[in-house]
Amino acid sequence: MGNTTVKTESIISAYVHAYEEIEQEIAGLTEQQLRWKSSPSSWSVTEVLGHLVDHSIVVSFRIREILAGSPATLPGFNQDAWVAGQKANEEQISQLLTIANGLVQYNSGLLERLSDEEWEKTGINFKGETVSLAAIIPAFVAHVQNHLDQIGRIKQELVEKQAK
Repeated sequence: MGNTTVKTESIISAYVHAYEEIEQEIAGLTEQQLRWKSSPSSWSVTEVLGHLVDHSIVVSFRIREILAGSPATLPGFNQDAWVAGQKANEEQISQLLTIANGLVQYNSGLLERLSDEEWEKTGINFKGETVSLAAIIPAFVAHVQNHLDQIGRIKQELVEKQAK
């Protein structure tokens, strides 16, 4: 059990700190830079963060469905439609960061209270695959990292545009 507990603590720690690199990556960007899009169909930095908040909400629901033993399929979502439909690019980045960090803090308290057996509980995702709670949290952290890379690419595109 000691090994599992250490692994669980590591997973929770990575989860709690998931947004720190994003905050560092966007520090110093102006509101205009945060909202800049290379094309109408691409996302801005603000929209990326809006998507991550949406993803946090969905993951929060998935966690609770798994713990409740619900037979319902874990929800997916249409990320592009959600970002467009809520006008994510008009949100304040500070508000998005507050919400993102708040959801992580709220969920981390729950995760810290779980037993090893609860971490192994499973649900069926929207693809029909069985997923455990222990797999969902690292996948969330990896998802945030993917979007950190996307923010880096957006910033690079902006630099290249400004150099022209």
